[in-house]
Amino acid sequence: MKRHQTYRCSFCGRGKEEALILVAGIDGHICDTCVDQAQQIIEEELNTGKKEEEFHLPTTIVPQDIKSHLDRYVIGQNDAKKYLSVAVYNHYKRLRQKPTDDEVEIEKSNILLVGRTGTGKTLLAKTIAKFLNVPFAIVDATVFTEAGYVGEDVESILSRLLQVCDYNISAAQRGIIYVDEIDKIARKSDNPSITRDVSGEGVQQGLLKMFEGTDVNVPPNGGRKHPEQKLVKINTENILFICGGAFDGIERHIAQRLNTQVIGFNKDETERIDRDNLLQYISQQDVKSYGLIPELIGRLPVLTYLSPLDKKALRRILVEPVNSLVNQYKKLFRIEGIELSFSDDALDFIVDKAHEFELGARGLRSICEAVMIDAMFELPSQKGTKEFRVTGDYAEQKISKSKLSQLKVAS
Repeated sequence: MKRHQTYRCSFCGRGKEEALILVAGIDGHICDTCVDQAQQIIEEELNTGKKEEEFHLPTTIVPQDIKSHLDRYVIGQNDAKKYLSVAVYNHYKRLRQKPTDDEVEIEKSNILLVGRTGTGKTLLAKTIAKFLNVPFAIVDATVFTEAGYVGEDVESILSRLLQVCDYNISAAQRGIIYVDEIDKIARKSDNPSITRDVSGEGVQQGLLKMFEGTDVNVPPNGGRKHPEQKLVKINTENILFICGGAFDGIERHIAQRLNTQVIGFNKDETERIDRDNLLQYISQQDVKSYGLIPELIGRLPVLTYLSPLDKKALRRILVEPVNSLVNQYKKLFRIEGIELSFSDDALDFIVDKAHEFELGARGLRSICEAVMIDAMFELPSQKGTKEFRVTGDYAEQKISKSKLSQLKVAS
């Protein structure tokens, strides 16, 4: 007599009579309960089961509102703020629009910021992302190399964004990525070479499709791709890319182009050029001469500059923004029950030193730390101290004892 065969789930052991459905495979079976549990595991691993959130740019916000918010945190740089506000506003307005029948598709406008170190490129991008409450990631272009070489693949740019928004793919696909040091991947030379330019033009080529908008298979945890690694698909069509770089020496390209253009004009026309801030005349032609390939420049249609910071701007940066250094130190001391104040000559001394070191706004923090380090070390243990005032003499004395006093000589 032939024995009746009993089929069971190969995972939980449930029999056919206990399961609603028992799916047969080549060497086993799986019940509907285990299928549901497997689906939950997949969703938890990839976070695709999260509720997708629509991005809604408030209808009352206009580009001037974005610039006004930037004004609270970033001093000066009005041209850069205006370009950035319009580009970001148009980008998210484009996402808000529903499909229409007129066949007109609005393309996104990625942004290229050119300015010396410490002029506020990263701060502008961070402030806008925080204002709009969208995922924001900062990546450094110098770590990327062409596929197959030591370094990181360009796809790991998207891995950083995924990690920031807790692997919510829907949120990541409407985020902002700031690519810093973009000038460091400039083409090294126009002359062909035996050695490959794996960290220059090769990386630029790898960024083209990503900047334009395409489906990219991304390793969620970053690093190089390998066959056994799970990948997440991200569409970059609605991700706004903001690139920034110092482009050290690009003024020479600008000056060369301007001198060529003014031939045939009168002397007065030549004198109108502001030689102290040539960045304001920057064009895509200058960026191409510097070493970015035309295809990449074409995917960064919004080009703007940040002016070098003079003493007046540095002084305003020190005291005026909501998150200014002076306000930060005052808050630190207020937590200890101490009212901190700075004299005008102390602020002037800090500004003079920052301008002398040519480190931009970042130089202000280095100098302030050198001035305040002893006070921050000693005062918390002095319970009777209720007030502390930083004077010019005190600041000069602390700087003279610090390593910063040798910075100008060393440079």
